Amino acid sequence: MAACVGWTDHMQTTTIENQIVQKTKELCQAILEQPELHSARERISTFMSDEKSQTQYEGLMTKGQALQRKQQSSTPLTGEEISAFEKDRDALLQNPVARGFLDAQEEFQNVHKSINELISKTLELGRLPTESDMDSGDCGEGCGCGHNH
Repeated sequence: MAACVGWTDHMQTTTIENQIVQKTKELCQAILEQPELHSARERISTFMSDEKSQTQYEGLMTKGQALQRKQQSSTPLTGEEISAFEKDRDALLQNPVARGFLDAQEEFQNVHKSINELISKTLELGRLPTESDMDSGDCGEGCGCGHNH
């Protein structure tokens, strides 16, 4: 008889998981239908087809990583290095294709962060969070976000 109970529990768990997966797919579809995110995907696609903008972006990222490694090794950065990085960064931000890409990345990151926070808070509270729950900035004990609890 115990095997039947376990099997029933497994069936219920599978049904719940299937329902969650279905609702998650519905959420994903709703996200895909957002005009703002469609526009962001187009800006990313434009960037991906623009070799000059990609090279400019990759060059800045490489330079930034080199400066970061230098700082982490306690080697002081020179004014020239900082100035050259800032000049390249400003040039990248003046490039409309690269700027569109950066803005689109930020939009996707913000959506991703909002969804994760909402789901985490829902699981933590065992209910849908209110706006004040979300404004608290505290994700709960053991969430790993780095907040002081």
